[in-house]
Amino acid sequence: MAGERQKRPLRMDTGTPPGEAAAPPPLTGLRIDRRSPGVGRRRRRGAALALVLALALAGVGLVYGPEFLRPAVEVRLARVSAVWPTQTFTVLTASGYVVPQRKAALGAKITSRLVELTVEEGSRVSAGQLVARLEHADLAAARDRARTGVDVARADLAQAEAEREEASLAFQRIRELLERKFVSRSEFDVAEARYKVAEAAVQTRRAGLASQAAALREAEVQLEYSAIRAPFDGVVLTKNADVGDIVTPLGASVNARASVVTIADPGSVQVEVDVAESSIGRVAVGQPCEVQLDALPDARLLCRVHAVVPTADRSKATVLVKAAFVERDPRVLPEMSAKVSFLERDVREDERQRLTAVPQSAVLGEAGEARVHRVQEGRAVSTPVQLGRRLGDLREVAAGLAAGDVVVLEPSGVGDGARVRPADGAP
Repeated sequence: MAGERQKRPLRMDTGTPPGEAAAPPPLTGLRIDRRSPGVGRRRRRGAALALVLALALAGVGLVYGPEFLRPAVEVRLARVSAVWPTQTFTVLTASGYVVPQRKAALGAKITSRLVELTVEEGSRVSAGQLVARLEHADLAAARDRARTGVDVARADLAQAEAEREEASLAFQRIRELLERKFVSRSEFDVAEARYKVAEAAVQTRRAGLASQAAALREAEVQLEYSAIRAPFDGVVLTKNADVGDIVTPLGASVNARASVVTIADPGSVQVEVDVAESSIGRVAVGQPCEVQLDALPDARLLCRVHAVVPTADRSKATVLVKAAFVERDPRVLPEMSAKVSFLERDVREDERQRLTAVPQSAVLGEAGEARVHRVQEGRAVSTPVQLGRRLGDLREVAAGLAAGDVVVLEPSGVGDGARVRPADGAP
């Protein structure tokens, strides 16, 4: 077709005459030319990489030793702990709270408004000290009225005594005149009756004075009800009302308070714990024990069983036991949580300090050759230790370890510096 390029068959020039089949290329032409510059560079690069890797492994072996190439050993681990020697002769442990045995909620016997409060939480009070005062204007007026009544009764008594004195003198004169026959018997009877009336008036006025004095004392007592005082030496635990609140014995109204403050005697605190019925046979009055407070974890205070309350709590199947402090610590506060360890015997002075200890199975050797395998960065490092007393299944470590370190249990088959990994349940 005009305008289109004529397609021609492609033909490769193989160097053979036309009409003859082309011979296949020789196999020698398919070989790789190893003298090629690219292939040589690749071979040299691979050899250099292998050499660097070998040198790196050799360096690691020199630094960490052949143990680095071995798999980690599965071991049981234990943590070095700080223990108390009394744990070895503790027969029972129970939890409870510090409870003051003398505690009072201070309120009022009358209903009135609180107008003065002289203490706050933590204030120390002494017996008879004024803690709060209620509104008392009406009571003070009643006291003043009673005091005035006493004054009036005293004046009436004085008047009656004067009239009795006059009647007595007149009666004496009439009696003398009657003996001389100067007056009649009727005049004498009138004088005698007048004297007796005067004497009765004195007795009446004297009784009236006593009544008014009693009324005054009653008014003063009523006025004293408005003053709330501490019944014993103690510390204010809680403040239950503020100035302006209505204080009433029953606390019936919405904004009324039945008590103003709560105080306790810190010298009367004891630890009250609930002991299971099945274990109460291990506890006896006078038995030595130790108290450990959650607020003071580094201190253990000596105490003794003060009382075993002779009744059980059926809902909890427990018996209440009270432990009294043998030594006091001002840091012990009411309502602190505590744990009581009941002991087999009294505590010696050398058993009052906390010790560092490890399980006996973690120690290799004895005396001056004792060692443990301490785990450090995943390796068991042989560490010399100085041993002390035996504490049951534990052994005191006087030097070489600190509380919190991790050691290998039964380390006889573990080499120094070996890599280790914890078994199930290990710390």
